[in-house]
Amino acid sequence: MHPNPLFRTDDRALMESLVEEIGFGMVFAQTPDGPRVAHTPLLSTGVGAVRFHLARGNALTRHLDGATALIVVNGPDAYVSPRWYANRDTVPTWDYVALELEGRVRRMDDAGLEAFLHAAIRKHEGRLEGEPWLAEESSEKVWAGLFRGIAGFELEVQAWRPTLKLSQKKSAEERAQIADGLEAAGHAALARMIRSLTA
Repeated sequence: MHPNPLFRTDDRALMESLVEEIGFGMVFAQTPDGPRVAHTPLLSTGVGAVRFHLARGNALTRHLDGATALIVVNGPDAYVSPRWYANRDTVPTWDYVALELEGRVRRMDDAGLEAFLHAAIRKHEGRLEGEPWLAEESSEKVWAGLFRGIAGFELEVQAWRPTLKLSQKKSAEERAQIADGLEAAGHAALARMIRSLTA
């Protein structure tokens, strides 16, 4: 988390929406072999917990149940050029959105994992054009093979640490110029966040 309080928020709905919209993150935890990280799809429960799954063979899987872990969700980010400032006598920076979630992890039973998978499939299939793929299209053999290969987890969030570094130190006029520059450079999502969250 960035140390400047200007880049923080207490807006829990915004933090939950980042998990939901991005839907992917990194899980970090300490193991006897040292710190490890896993990349995984995420699903917010909407009540202060985040669910995810890992391959059974992942270096974290056997160490997570009961452990304290950190999930990092990275939002949009981009280089910010001084050419977009009214005063070019400055230095470049990087604007970004990130969320750290710390908490205790518990392993889900098979019913919890099954519910997580169906919810995740519905969510992501619903974002695509056309007729959605349904889990029921998998044969029992294929679905059972999936279950043999993964484990489901839920992290109960005890600390939410967001960073929304969106050029807040700049004037409203300069933020508008930065947003325009970012959009022209192909970073429309970050530009939208600057316009909507720093107005």
